[in-house]
Amino acid sequence: MASEFQRRKVGGVFRAMDVDGDGRLTESDFQALADRWTAVAGPVDPHRLASVMTGWWPVLQDASDGDGVTLDEVLLVVDGLDGMTDAVAGTADAMFEAIDLDGDGFISRSEYAALIETWSGAPTATDDVFPRLDLDGDGHLTREEFRTHWTEFWAGDNPNAPGSYVFGPPAR
Repeated sequence: MASEFQRRKVGGVFRAMDVDGDGRLTESDFQALADRWTAVAGPVDPHRLASVMTGWWPVLQDASDGDGVTLDEVLLVVDGLDGMTDAVAGTADAMFEAIDLDGDGFISRSEYAALIETWSGAPTATDDVFPRLDLDGDGHLTREEFRTHWTEFWAGDNPNAPGSYVFGPPAR
């Protein structure tokens, strides 16, 4: 069962994905997210990126009552992600490649801001969050750092884990 913290952090991402704001994710919401990503993606195969993004739709649909996917149904899937580490890591890698806009193998502060804006569909302040993720303070995130944070967000429930803030501060 999802904690209140998990509900807040995943809920913020859920609302960003719910394009029409009806409280249910649909395949068209996933396609809209994939379209946003392929429009800004760095040197990554856009078909692979879209495939990874939309590949989560059947997983979520299996947890739903068939009329779109609610936040509670997403949280049921999230509760099982610790058993899907390869899929979570694969998604993290695809996201990393998409947001590494200059292809240098790192996510800079500005690329991270682009990640948040693309995911949420709106500019979001990231100045307080990026240093929390940049554990060694070198000004960028490596693929491994990003994968760890992505996994902490989706498969973790620790409000003190840096990855809990990978999409910005959890919603209130």
